Amino acid sequence: MIAACLISFAVTALVGGRAILPALRRLKAGQSIREDGPKWHAGKSGTPTMGGLMFILGIAVAVLIAGWGEMSRGVYTHLYVFAFAIVFGAIGFFDDYQKVHKHQNLGLTALQKFLLQVAAALAFLALMRLEGMLTPELYVPFLNVYWHLSWPVYLVLAAFIIVGTVNAVNITDGLDGLATTVTVPVALFFVSVATWWGLTQLGIFAGALLGGLLGFLIYNAHPAKVFMGDTGSLFLGGAVAGLAFAFDMPLVLAFVGIIYIIETMSDIIQVTYFKLTHGKRIFKMAPLHHHFELCGWSEIKIVVVFTCISLVFCALAYFGVVNRFAFA
Repeated sequence: MIAACLISFAVTALVGGRAILPALRRLKAGQSIREDGPKWHAGKSGTPTMGGLMFILGIAVAVLIAGWGEMSRGVYTHLYVFAFAIVFGAIGFFDDYQKVHKHQNLGLTALQKFLLQVAAALAFLALMRLEGMLTPELYVPFLNVYWHLSWPVYLVLAAFIIVGTVNAVNITDGLDGLATTVTVPVALFFVSVATWWGLTQLGIFAGALLGGLLGFLIYNAHPAKVFMGDTGSLFLGGAVAGLAFAFDMPLVLAFVGIIYIIETMSDIIQVTYFKLTHGKRIFKMAPLHHHFELCGWSEIKIVVVFTCISLVFCALAYFGVVNRFAFA
């Protein structure tokens, strides 16, 4: 797990910075900024996007090298999760390419994204069930009990959780380093759980995810030299959701993904209230990070506060699941 983290960090930081970032600049893969966003974000227009390719490459190299021993024994769990995240990253890449090609902040339609994501979620769930890694017994953290569901109900709920998580991470990616830093504690949570339960293969992927994010943060921290784009945010959403289901405890996402949930709910509340009141708003701007920006908070302060909240809830989640199994 440590090797996976270090390899991913090194590849992301070195190859990403020396090869991928210059390539994105040469391709003029600049981000178009939303016209209805904060006015000072206009200065970020043209910043290279699709930077998620950096940590995707770093993670790919790490899971292959550090996971070779597991693969030689016929264990491919970490590759399943990585492949699942890659599918979402590919959806995001196509969306980013459309935006860059058309030079506007519009890519795939909402319906196109939704259908592709549901198809990817159902395919992954089918694979997990086929490999015997998934059960309709829904584990409840803290209570340490299981709720039995029928397979049809479980699959519908699972697909909803996966698609919701992926899009929630995408919504969170709105400030320099925000989605990156709030996901670092999430990756650390899965590394810790994998270590405690002896699930090395999943720990390898989680460790690679942690290292890749830390390597990417070198370029994504404020002021960002590159954005992860939908390529990166959808990959991250797939990685987080994939790990939760690979550990067979999707409800833990309610804790480790607290920032993703808050950001998404602020968006839903704002839109719903706006429509019901014919133009009134609860927040100055949604999602929530923009509200705090308009309240005078700096990007760095928002990122630090949100990351601390993520860290606290990930720590709580660890104590909520740590007694599920005996130490292996």
